[in-house]
Amino acid sequence: MGKHSEENPKVKTKSKVLKIFLRVLLVILIIIVILAGIAAGLVADKLGKINVEEIDKTAIGISEETKEELSGYRNIALFGVDSRADDYGVGNRSDCIMIASMNQKTNDIKIISVYRDTYMQVEEKGKDKLDKVTHAYAYGGPQGALKALNTNLDLNISEYVTANFDAVIAAVDAVGGVTIDVDSSEVKYINKYINDLIQDTHGREGTAADAITKTGKQTLTGAQALAYSRIRYTEGGDYKRTERMRTVIEAMLSKVKTLNVGQLNKFVDIILPKISTNISTTDILGLVPSIASFNITDSLGWPYETKGITLDRWYGVPITLESNVEKLHREVFGQADYTVNSTIKNISDQIVKKTNYK
Repeated sequence: MGKHSEENPKVKTKSKVLKIFLRVLLVILIIIVILAGIAAGLVADKLGKINVEEIDKTAIGISEETKEELSGYRNIALFGVDSRADDYGVGNRSDCIMIASMNQKTNDIKIISVYRDTYMQVEEKGKDKLDKVTHAYAYGGPQGALKALNTNLDLNISEYVTANFDAVIAAVDAVGGVTIDVDSSEVKYINKYINDLIQDTHGREGTAADAITKTGKQTLTGAQALAYSRIRYTEGGDYKRTERMRTVIEAMLSKVKTLNVGQLNKFVDIILPKISTNISTTDILGLVPSIASFNITDSLGWPYETKGITLDRWYGVPITLESNVEKLHREVFGQADYTVNSTIKNISDQIVKKTNYK
């Protein structure tokens, strides 16, 4: 596996947290579909609470060849934006970018995390430029971000789900918190991060009431669970952090399974207004027959190999774009003989010329 350079220390706290918890969006969608199996009329009404934003699907960089070659995969982009209000469009950076890739024959799902600082081609005011992929959303909203992903990674993404910081914390709080076994090495880090999270999401200073005061199994609030999930400095480092992420997600799913229809009803009332998507009610309801067989089989970071560079600002440079895209298509989509198209080859060459990284 390739190497990823150390993250720029200036990256905001919420970026790391959103990167971990965008998986909660998948959980939310699954919950919606479960509800659909219980009461389709109720769900149709609830889905009306989602912020639906249509995009021009002819302007998101999907080639006819790619559309045909990846026809067996449904790829959905998941964005976490740095907005506080109910604003999900142009002007907001996508601090977290993930792709949920569903094999439509097996219903296996692979999660691809695209590093926000990755240096690639994005569009600003109708002109292509090399920049961080996070800026594609700021320049062009979800449509601009999808175009960047499709153009640089040769994908067929036409659907997206966007959430802001409030949504991921609300998801945990809406189920009454999650039960987590906290050990002594984790307490101080949870409390260290909580104050920033409280300020970001509640606009106030953290208080003693927000802190963890004991070890062992206990119910964590949304902010506490997020703080727990971003710990990386105890034994195990990033591997242990990934494990904590899975622990919180599994705890949330377990809690959701215990909710009755009335409680689920309240849950979606809280969460859905905090989500923006272009996935239609009909498409969401269409997932009902296959919900039981959904299985997240793998999670990976992309680019596989990247190196930091400071130009006008810090960037993560794929080494190279061409080789990273080819590896992605071989490993995720099973395209053993895949080679990049001329557009990606040209962008890759531009990056090499600009950075001298090859």
